[in-house]
Amino acid sequence: MAYSQPPKRTGLPREVLKWLQSLDLSFSPKNLRRDFSNGYLVAEIFSRFYPEDFPMHSYSNGSSLATKQANWTQIEKVLMKQHLSLVKEAVEGTIHCKPGAAEALVQEMYTLLTNKRIKTVQQEELDFTDRSYQEQLPIVARATASKAIKNNMRLSEEMAEPNITAKQQKIQSIIHRHVEQRKDERSRHPKRFGVKPTLGEQAVRLPPTSVQNDTDLYTKTSHTSNPAVLGVKTIVQSGEIRHWQVDTPALLS
Repeated sequence: MAYSQPPKRTGLPREVLKWLQSLDLSFSPKNLRRDFSNGYLVAEIFSRFYPEDFPMHSYSNGSSLATKQANWTQIEKVLMKQHLSLVKEAVEGTIHCKPGAAEALVQEMYTLLTNKRIKTVQQEELDFTDRSYQEQLPIVARATASKAIKNNMRLSEEMAEPNITAKQQKIQSIIHRHVEQRKDERSRHPKRFGVKPTLGEQAVRLPPTSVQNDTDLYTKTSHTSNPAVLGVKTIVQSGEIRHWQVDTPALLS
């Protein structure tokens, strides 16, 4: 049984493609996810606007993780010097070749360097997980917890993060999102998962006691609040307080 492919962005808008072509880059990007991953083309684009700050001989067009980290470190330093910044999630997603990240990054640079905004994509929330793809699949074909970790965490992410605690936090975040999606599926399709009602849900719910009865009881007993004066005798027996009227002709006369 075949299922639909993961959703892909339609690519860059036409105006952004024309803008890239007008920059006369060293090579035309064909696979955005791969070509922008190492940051070489990003540095070349910025060098068209800041030629003194982005000397291209300082950047390497390699594919290793060390080359990517070196290029992007230089880019971030120069951007901070120019008081510019790129969206961190888009940069991280581009480095690790996540679907849609390079497209979002290029459009962010287009907005930053031309002061023009792309409404169709830039208004969307950045999400480089496989959540939208999983929602398109039947329930039986959706990823398990281990598969969700594999789909949403690249090998390069593990290699780039030396801190074991940070890796564990990313994995826990993926598992937590997966568990929440499963809970949502169970609530929407209880018959599919054989969810049975709890004892609390099966119990008969009695209506609350009438407030009028409590008011009448308070009215009857409020005038006997001082039993010594009105001749009311009080005895406590087995946790109950009992009141009754005693014969006090002297007080009543």
